[in-house]
Amino acid sequence: MGVWGEPMGVTPPAIVVLVTGDPIAETVATRGGFLELIRAAAPAFADTPWVACDVRVLDVLPDLTDALGVIITGSPLSVTAQLPWMERTAARLAELVRAEVPVLGICFGHQLLGHALGGRVAPNPRGREMGSVPFTSWVGDPVVGEPGTWPVNTTHLDSVVELPPGARVLGSTALEPHAAVRFGPRAWGVQHHPEIDAGVLRQYIHARRPALLAEGLDAEAIERDVQDAPRAAAVLERFLRLASDERQRPNSALAEAASGSVV
Repeated sequence: MGVWGEPMGVTPPAIVVLVTGDPIAETVATRGGFLELIRAAAPAFADTPWVACDVRVLDVLPDLTDALGVIITGSPLSVTAQLPWMERTAARLAELVRAEVPVLGICFGHQLLGHALGGRVAPNPRGREMGSVPFTSWVGDPVVGEPGTWPVNTTHLDSVVELPPGARVLGSTALEPHAAVRFGPRAWGVQHHPEIDAGVLRQYIHARRPALLAEGLDAEAIERDVQDAPRAAAVLERFLRLASDERQRPNSALAEAASGSVV
């Protein structure tokens, strides 16, 4: 595992994680940052090169068109702040989507991807969504999965309230109509956190308890319903498997992606 700009000692293609924020302090201390959480949730790719690219501190973002796949992390910040590094990253994401580099946005990364492609991000009018909540996949998709309903672990205030042109909704929750979106032929976003398991989610609920209570939410009930969400976590390996297959078998993988079949 390396950091962009340092000697890597690996041969591309690598999985590139665009770091846009850090988990809460307790999670960082016990489990690591978002890169570590994402990598741990995709054990089938443990031996693949991983590269961290902290977009918050880079004045110029790398090209990334040679990446095996690009994953954009969550963040405690809001896309609505439109900080300079957010706008630089959004511009690069739009380029990657046009170049059909495989891209997956998680929570803030999902929102930044929507913003980059012409959608609108704003506070979710339905309020905060936090906990293990039922997610319904409406259509078969090679990354999100078969149609059905299963739990996902989520914590967010903002949403992609208006989708960019050409985006397709893949799934929703009670509070989030755009919980999973296909933004392009090789671009996906999920509003939930496939990398967060029950233990990490409980840490978040404890940290957010004052806010939950202030908003009239039942923190104890939210914590009581917390569970691991393996079907949500599987999004990461499905995304990386599709990206890897495209590198190795571009014609057949492209046909699968175009057809929307589940792999």
